[in-house]
Amino acid sequence: MKFYIGILIFAISLFGCKKGTNSQDSNYAYFGGQIINPKCNFIVLSKSEKVLDTILLDGNYKFTYKINNLEAGFYTFRHADEFQMVFLEPLDSIMFRLNTLDFDESLVYTGSGAKKNNYLVNEFLQNEIDDKNLYQYCQLKPAKFEHQVDSIKDQKNKELAEFKEKYETSTFFNDVARANINYNYYFKKEIYPLYHYTKSKSELMESLPEGFYSYRKSINHNDSLLKDLFTYQSFLRTSISNLALRTHLNHTEDDNHVCYTLDKLKFIDSLIDNTSIKNDLLYYYTARFLAKNKNEKHSETIIESYLAKSNDDEKKKMIKQHALAIKNLKSGNYLPNVTIKDYQNNENNLNSKIQTPTVICFWSLSAYGHFKDSHNKIKELEIKYPEVTFMRINIDNYNTETIKKALKRSHLTLENEYLFTNPETAREMLAVYPMIKTFIVDRHKKIVNSNSNIFDRDFEEELLGAINR
Repeated sequence: MKFYIGILIFAISLFGCKKGTNSQDSNYAYFGGQIINPKCNFIVLSKSEKVLDTILLDGNYKFTYKINNLEAGFYTFRHADEFQMVFLEPLDSIMFRLNTLDFDESLVYTGSGAKKNNYLVNEFLQNEIDDKNLYQYCQLKPAKFEHQVDSIKDQKNKELAEFKEKYETSTFFNDVARANINYNYYFKKEIYPLYHYTKSKSELMESLPEGFYSYRKSINHNDSLLKDLFTYQSFLRTSISNLALRTHLNHTEDDNHVCYTLDKLKFIDSLIDNTSIKNDLLYYYTARFLAKNKNEKHSETIIESYLAKSNDDEKKKMIKQHALAIKNLKSGNYLPNVTIKDYQNNENNLNSKIQTPTVICFWSLSAYGHFKDSHNKIKELEIKYPEVTFMRINIDNYNTETIKKALKRSHLTLENEYLFTNPETAREMLAVYPMIKTFIVDRHKKIVNSNSNIFDRDFEEELLGAINR
């Protein structure tokens, strides 16, 4: 009750300020909230991947923050291992309340601008439910699949129309809400041939009904206003993959990973004009390829193509560093000189901790699902392979106590749990991307595989090979 009284006072005071506000000074918004069961004492607010501020929670785990020179659109707020988006327009004064034990489902907004955000949160949750069935839908015949996703889209358009009748909304919100529905629909259509199980992708492409992709005529692949929208980002990545697949199939039906990735980079270069969107997509596909590829010549080919197309000097530097790190992590090499610490802040060189065949896994508070799944899997493996040391290293830049609390909340011991003393440098040197990557190191401290995965079906066979060295 105290929280909602506080919100009421907060909203009234803001409303009083607004009435006398000069239009020249109206380009701002207030954002605040309360977090139940907080995992740390701050949130991080960002816009377009640029951090605006780190905001401390008070003694009641609340905060209020004024955003000046507001750029209308989506902002991201992150708390420990969770994040969500808020849609802000000038003069909004939005408060939220959430419980970290049920982050997305418990999130509720109040205040001026709350209705549109509650609508968007519900859309986000519904999309998550729909996407759980997406792989199953994609196994349907094209016409039945199209009918299924058309029905979902029609229902969402009906709900949006009812919302607009009930509440006053801006033109910008209407455009964003409609785009959110449309691009989620387009995403499903684009991913269909990628998810559909068939022996011949070429035959599947030819079997698609006429007009299956008719919406492509009106697509904007360079929409700067939507570039922070999750559904738009998902659409762009899937669209590029699907468009490149058709070109790739003209070369071969084989799953030639390097050829397919080159086709993706070419499509991005020819299709995307918006510098920010283009550079992000080029980096996304290049980094993904380098993380999975084990052929050095193929990596060099992809990097050469990437460097010729990107003009983001910072990301180009990151790709070069990542490629060099992967090169230094070949089988038979020693691990680089990386310093780790335990949860009593005792520091050691990573190599010095390796006395037996060792598996090194990584985790982050920003990927809670992977954190739980990987620790559960390691528990199973520790029972099967008692002669192997399983090291878990947190890659975040949070303080030791914050990460220790996360482990204790999950009822995990601190044995063989470590942190990097310099996370950013260590992540680069060990090329920790994607996070599921796992190192297998033999008792002689030499790398057996720097790009394994504890969830792969061949992992235990690789591990046995390291044990028997």
